[in-house]
Amino acid sequence: MGDLNSLSLEQLKTLIEINGRINSNYSDINALLVYILESAMRLVHCESSSLLLLHNEDDTLRFVVALGPKGAEAQDIPVAKNSIAGWVAEHNKSLILNNVASDPRFSTTVQNKTGYVSRNMIAIPMRIKGKCIGVIELINKAEALPFNDDDLAVLESLADQAGIAYINADSYRSAKDRISVLTSKIENGSEYHPFVARSSVVLDLLRVIDEVAKTNTTILITGESGVGKELFAEQLHTKSTRRDKPFVRVNCAALSPSLLESELFGHVKGAFTDAVSDRIGRFEASDGGTIFLDEIGELSLDLQAKLLRVLQEHKFERVGSNKTISVDVRVVAATNRNLEQMVSDGLFRSDLYYRLNVVPLNIPPLRERKDDIESLASFFLDKFSRETKKNFTGFSQTAMKALYDYYWPGNVRELENSIERACVLGRPPMIQAEDLRINSVLSSPKTNSSSSEFDTIASEIADGDDRTLKTALNRFKAAYLKKILGETSWNQTEAGKVLGIQRTYVSRLLNELNIR
Repeated sequence: MGDLNSLSLEQLKTLIEINGRINSNYSDINALLVYILESAMRLVHCESSSLLLLHNEDDTLRFVVALGPKGAEAQDIPVAKNSIAGWVAEHNKSLILNNVASDPRFSTTVQNKTGYVSRNMIAIPMRIKGKCIGVIELINKAEALPFNDDDLAVLESLADQAGIAYINADSYRSAKDRISVLTSKIENGSEYHPFVARSSVVLDLLRVIDEVAKTNTTILITGESGVGKELFAEQLHTKSTRRDKPFVRVNCAALSPSLLESELFGHVKGAFTDAVSDRIGRFEASDGGTIFLDEIGELSLDLQAKLLRVLQEHKFERVGSNKTISVDVRVVAATNRNLEQMVSDGLFRSDLYYRLNVVPLNIPPLRERKDDIESLASFFLDKFSRETKKNFTGFSQTAMKALYDYYWPGNVRELENSIERACVLGRPPMIQAEDLRINSVLSSPKTNSSSSEFDTIASEIADGDDRTLKTALNRFKAAYLKKILGETSWNQTEAGKVLGIQRTYVSRLLNELNIR
């Protein structure tokens, strides 16, 4: 390591200026990181720079900021542990390499993808409380000069400042997230859920919601069970001009078709045995506001026809009445079913599907937006710490790694349940991995065995006399259906839920594919 006493007056002034800048504004962490790298390039006069951060979910390094001729192309490229940056992160030590290509740790992955050739490099660990959280790289010193110990001295000083600034900015962002949640509770009241998100994909969806909320367009929200479709529906309502009017929720899977019709449209006295008085339905109750129809794929074909009329004409009749009622209601529907497939199978009306699907919003599963895991886990920990009257302060490193490694088939709902269970079973101050009661190995998709099984089926089909695509699809359908039925103890209703189809269609497939 070089001696700070050897730094020039200009470099010392620059370091003081940088220190003031990076510790005065934490509102935009990305802008802060860019400024740190720009400052590093200015201090040692080089062509490009990058910051790689360690990702808890897979222990890989990824470029979060890359500046220089090919910086944009390097963004988000994963970097292996056996690379130069990986060595620096693992050993928590700096490196000066004035002939990068000759170093055995040099990986050509980034160079091959970007076309940018690295001649020489300085790589410095960025630390928080002595622990490496990332690596700063400075590449290709100007005028083909070599990097030296003086360069290393000034950059290590900058890296120390950067680590402190980064953790402060991250703490600021976490505090801001909590304030946002509390503000949401105050503004929207207890009937709405707090909304917690950090991943870019969800933030992009919120920007779309900001735009469509201004209109009266019908919205169809799709996604796996447990991803939080209802929370996105709430965002649509609270950001719209209807926010002061009712937001009415209906679970279409919770009631039989006859009861659901009365629930949606109301009934008059005497319409059926238990109709002892007039009753308004959910559509009337949501007049002027928004109605959220969850599990829309469970509607019977008769109710689908009546819903289509409401969407087209904003009119309906109560059960047992011929008096037409008009309403001004925005419809937001949600489903975890494949409605397009249901349309093809004759289980869902195509005209209703196209009327609902004006603006589709697909909510990705939690495993595809892992940046949300830590924020959501912290929010649930705070919530259940209060409920269990236990003073938990956070998660151990192994517990957080377990949260990132887990596949989360039940998505956000399962994460919430896991944190609640951990708070009940665990002991403060930290949640431990064993408190979560999740098994990341068993829960991950069995890609290798699935691939092997598929290859076996494909080979068997290809070796037969009839090699047409139709026969291949039918044989695959039969094999897959048997697998799902085996997992559900041949319960056709449960198998239908897994497959995203109705039980009657499962029964039809059994006959068509001659499965006994």
